[in-house]
Order: sequence, then structure tokens, then C-alpha cells
Amino acid sequence: MSDSLRELWLRGLAFNSAAPSDLLIRLMDPAAGGVGPMMCEGRDLPDAVIDAALRHPAEVVRRALARNRYVDPARLAPLATDPSGIVRARLAGGPRSWPRWVRPLPDDILVTLLTAQDGGEDGRLTADEIIGELESSRQIPLAFRHSLAAREQPGLRIRATWSWGSLTPAQRARLLDDPDPAVREAARDRSWVLDPERVEARLPSYGPRDKVFVFGTCALSPALVEQCFADGMVDPLARNRHAPAHAVARLARHPEPGIRALVATRPDLGPDLVAELTKDPDDDVRMCARLHPFSRTWAEYDMLHRIIGHDPDCTCPITEPDPQPSPAWFAACAASGEPVLRRVAASWSGLPAELVGTLARDEDEEVRTRLACHHPLAPPRLLLEVFVTRPAHRPHLLTLPAFPRTGTIHLINHPDPQVRALAASDPALPDPPVEDPDESVCRAAAANPGLAPQVLEVLLADPRTAEGAAANPSLPVPRMHALIDRCLNDVPTLSTAAQR
Repeated sequence: MSDSLRELWLRGLAFNSAAPSDLLIRLMDPAAGGVGPMMCEGRDLPDAVIDAALRHPAEVVRRALARNRYVDPARLAPLATDPSGIVRARLAGGPRSWPRWVRPLPDDILVTLLTAQDGGEDGRLTADEIIGELESSRQIPLAFRHSLAAREQPGLRIRATWSWGSLTPAQRARLLDDPDPAVREAARDRSWVLDPERVEARLPSYGPRDKVFVFGTCALSPALVEQCFADGMVDPLARNRHAPAHAVARLARHPEPGIRALVATRPDLGPDLVAELTKDPDDDVRMCARLHPFSRTWAEYDMLHRIIGHDPDCTCPITEPDPQPSPAWFAACAASGEPVLRRVAASWSGLPAELVGTLARDEDEEVRTRLACHHPLAPPRLLLEVFVTRPAHRPHLLTLPAFPRTGTIHLINHPDPQVRALAASDPALPDPPVEDPDESVCRAAAANPGLAPQVLEVLLADPRTAEGAAANPSLPVPRMHALIDRCLNDVPTLSTAAQR
């Protein structure tokens, strides 16, 4: 048996949905090389396998499990206190592939990571370095962030002050009067973002990137407003909800159409300027001015500008709007004659089922595409349509529970091999194309559960189909064990590699 076949069999068995727990646990053996960690990171796992991985002596196994995007994150709680700081950091950092939508971590894991006094027994990372991974991971849900100001732990209330501009006046007042002196000090220090004079005093100490944050979010003095215009920092100023009325009026007449478009939907824009911008020579500016009635709040403004300027192949991260416009506003967007507003509605995962049905038939392709990618009730036929027509969205669509795994036979002769591979795995396909010119199609065809065990024996011997055949759920369990016995008992190459 060649090393290449051994590796293909092991990989296939590791991702065989019918493989029993005891077999999957055997794949964590160092003799299996990198297959065990690959499995622990890349698929859903039975409880017994999760338990074995959580207490596995090899850090590489626990590290891989920490990045698993398929296992219920509540099951990963022990990894938040793992002796290895690297394991903790992998859990905090989330899935390796940076999927568009990231499942949030439970509150207890977040609290453990955010209040840790050290970075693990191995001393390779600090607690702050691990928290840095968490902050950029998109695994902290908005509900948890909004709860920080009222949390029992003073360290979490201090963390709440870091988003001072997003707090309510009542939350700010409570933090400024907090019983813990460290929290009060942090609140006084962070409150500078809404004090124009303190903002002006601090600005010289910031670099260019931080200045973009200041000009885009902080309350600005008249001198800083003028500096924005002088330095060409008008884009962040056009988005700044604290920009004074005279600055907004200047921005509405800025020579760059993109700046005028940003201003045209500001909720604080006066009716005279709105009327002026509806006659702007630029199409996009006029369109934004038409949308102004749908931008009465800053939450609505922010939601609009998540969509404006993006095309159907946009693969930006899917995150919760903060704050979120009302359900009634999204419903009004769904019924609008403006395609941009219907795209906004299609991007909200809370849209009612009846509106989902309407938008799934929308004449605008981007509306349908956004609905497919964002809404859990998007019909399977739409998910398949977008998969075929928009390759950029395929990795995301394949992760969705509603994505169809059957009813794809009509695509078996499609020119795109990714589409043919999907069709090749359809269990209803009478003759899976195991000899397709493309190897990915052959592999998918070999994994088709409609194949008989005797056919799989032939496919296991062919490098083009061996991995798919080993992953085939129709492979008898005794045969799975026989394959792994052969792989693990005859592994001089893998054993040496695993020890390294």
C-alpha cells in the first residue's frame, strides 16, 4: 500500500459521517499523522469524540478542536481554562477560515476569557494577547457587549467604558458613579470622546489610523472640523453623527460625489439640502437622496450604508447591526420600489416568512443573492440558484443547514466542476461520474451514498477516488475498521512525521 493511498483513506474516514465514535477516536493516534487534528477542526463530532479531544494529551488536538465551527461552542468551555495559552487563544480567535458568519461564544466562556488572570500555565501568551484574539474574532454577541456595563465583575464594567459613545446616558451616569474606584476612573478617562475640547487636546498624540476613528466618531471642536477639511479627512466627517450642521451643509456640496452620497442619507440633513441633492448631477447621489425618508435614525443610516455601493459578489462579514432598526422599518424596505431598500431588507435575518417568500422571487438579482446568504428561511431552490450563478458565495452557502443536497441531478453536465461535484454527490443520481475529468468531481462521486459496497472496493484502490470512497457513509463499519487497522499498523512514514 502506498503512502498516498494511506493518507487518502485516513482523510476519508475522518470525514465519514457514518464513522462510529471509537473509530474517530483512533484517528487521534499520533500514528495517523495530521488527520486527527484536521478532523477535530473540520467536522461535527459525536459527544464521545469531543470528550476524548478535550482531555487529549496532545496540545495539537485540543488546539484544533478549539477552532471547530461545527461543534456546539458550549461543549468547548473547558478549553477556555486549558493549561496551554495557545489553545485558549485558538478558542478566542475562532475558526481559522474566517467564515462570513461566526457563531457567538456562550456568556460563560466569554466571561472566563475576559477575566482570566493569566494566559495559561505554559506562559507563551498573556491574558491580554488572548483577549485581543477574542476582540477581533466576531464571537462576542451584541447582547453580551450591551450587558457589560451591568456585569458583576469590575473588569467587565471597565471594558464597557471602552465603547463610551455607544452607551446610553443612563449607563454612562452609572459608570461615572460606580462603587469601584477603578471603574469610575476608567469612565472619566473614556468620556473624552464626547468632549470636543478634550478630543482636540488628545488628537496630536494619535497616528493617522487613530485620527480616522476620532474624526469619524468623536465630538469635534470647530478647529478640528476645519482640520478635517484642510487635511482631506472628509469621509469620516461625513459619517460622524456629531458633525455640526454647518459642516454637513459644506459636505453636501463637496466636489466628490461619494461624499455627497454619504451626506444625502444623514438623518440630520435639512429638507432644503435633501431637495438640492435630489437634483444632483450624479446618479448615486440622487438615489441616496431618494432614500432619505428611510433614514430617520442613525441605526437606519448605518444599515443603508452596509448595502450601498456593494455588488452581488460582496462577501463582507455577516454581523448584527448595532443598534438595529425596527422590524417595521425592514418590512417597509421590503415593500419599497427601490432595489437598494429591498436589498437592505433581504440582509436582515429576522424578516418574516411571508416577506422572505416575496423577496425570493424579486426581479433584482442582488436582492435574491442577499436573501440566500443572510436569511435562515431562504428557500433551498434559491440557495441552489445562487450557488450556480455566484461562485463567490459557494463556501458560505455550503455551510447553511437549508442548502439542498438532493434535487441537483440536472446539473451533472454543468461546465463548472464545482457545480458538477455538487450534483455528483446527490444520492438520487443513478450513475455517479467516478471517471469525470476533474478530480474533485470524482471524489464527490465516490462519496455518493448510493454506491454499493462492492463498487467502493474498486474505488478505494484508485487515488482519484480513494478519499471519497473512504468517506462514503455506505462503507460497512467493519470495512472502515479494517482500513484503519491497515493504515495504523503499517505506518513508518506517518509515525515518524507525527513524532516530529
